[in-house]
Amino acid sequence: MAMEETAETIATTDTANAADTADGTDAVETAAGAITYPTAPGYQVNVRSGPGTNHRVVKVLPYNTRVPIRCQRHGEKVSGPYGTTDIWDSIAPGQYVSDAYVRTGSDGFVTVPCG
Repeated sequence: MAMEETAETIATTDTANAADTADGTDAVETAAGAITYPTAPGYQVNVRSGPGTNHRVVKVLPYNTRVPIRCQRHGEKVSGPYGTTDIWDSIAPGQYVSDAYVRTGSDGFVTVPCG
């Protein structure tokens, strides 16, 4: 758990290296070199054990969190502030959030597919 908290703290607090992106995604590169993306403002986002709402909630992200996206996969279609999508973002091993709640600036994958 301590490693998850550390990664989340880094992802949510390091905004010193904001990336200038043409699509306005507000992507940020952390000190560790990982690009993070903002979750939808005004939402506490559920993190699930797999790519669908039928998977258990492993934690809830606080408001105004930034998340790294390790890989992405298709799963259950979800509607949220950033549209309707079946893309799920892996933010850590065994931790997924719907891309409908993450501002990536894209309707498709922004990183590699999960293996």
